[in-house]
Amino acid sequence: MEELNIQASTHAYSIVIGEGIRNQITDYFTNSYSSIWVITDENVAKLYLGDVLETLSDFHAHHTILPAGEQTKSIDYYNQLMTEAIAYGLDRHSLLIALGGGVIGDLAGFVAATYMRGIDYIQMPTTILAHDSSVGGKVAINHPLGKNLIGSFYAPQGVFYDMETLITLNDREIRSGYAELVKEALISDEAIYRSILTTNLQNLPPSITQEHICSGIQIKAQVVEQDEKENGMRQYLNLGHTLGHALEAHLGYGSIAHGEAVAIGLLFALHVSESVFDTTLPFLQLKQWLETNHYPLHSLTGDQQTILAKMKNDKKNKQHRIQMVLLEQVGKPIIKQMTDEDMLSYLSSFKRKLVNK
Repeated sequence: MEELNIQASTHAYSIVIGEGIRNQITDYFTNSYSSIWVITDENVAKLYLGDVLETLSDFHAHHTILPAGEQTKSIDYYNQLMTEAIAYGLDRHSLLIALGGGVIGDLAGFVAATYMRGIDYIQMPTTILAHDSSVGGKVAINHPLGKNLIGSFYAPQGVFYDMETLITLNDREIRSGYAELVKEALISDEAIYRSILTTNLQNLPPSITQEHICSGIQIKAQVVEQDEKENGMRQYLNLGHTLGHALEAHLGYGSIAHGEAVAIGLLFALHVSESVFDTTLPFLQLKQWLETNHYPLHSLTGDQQTILAKMKNDKKNKQHRIQMVLLEQVGKPIIKQMTDEDMLSYLSSFKRKLVNK
């Protein structure tokens, strides 16, 4: 069992990582609650909802099961959940539990942030990808024109990571989660980055996964404590997301996993960085690792103008100019403002570079 602590602007909370936590979640409650509401998706419900509800048997508990997939992170499902919260009679002393991956964590967290102007919630991530989204209090839903454009900063009361829930992840979910681990390593620590790139995702020992997840969470926690509201260095955590988010919106939410899109975005960021800073970064090394682990690099489809339009809807942009996180070197991120002309040129040269062996 490992435990980290984060000091948010409103309160401190713990991140607990270990095995069997879903069966003892009530041990970590820090307040008394009038009722508890578990939100999960259909895939996770089949596997772990029963364990959690059994643990909550002494409480007045409700649960909601949503369809799995990025398309659930929408205004329609947000409205449905708000209606259910009112129907259940939840009050300001209720607790919401987000049991699932990043989609459930973001959606349920946004519900918690806005229902009755805010109720307590905890994150119980069940994917590798959610090690990133569950920490730091960014909660949101998508809009057809862009990802996470409707949201808030709202810190959870705790993050409880049961490593046993990762056993059932499929290859796509593992790839998706590891892309965010690569991102965190690229902005902070070359040694961790090289460690990840020696990993074969088809033969992944649980001990190595936990080691990488703990490293990723520590990196994320350090950044979030220094810049909770993304006014400065927290923006570095968006490395790879400028193109990644645009691809998700362009292809349709759920057509490509979030982390798979981010992986392509990371390669693109290295490609742009090498040109902007006239330097050599581990582009080819990362490309080879992504190909070996079956990331869908062929998903960069569509004309450059269409993709650029999606990139310009990114919430990080200023005065309609793209703000892109680049690397001067591994562990040294920087934010650069990019012109439309440069981005179109880089997208074109990147596409050519992707198909070269």
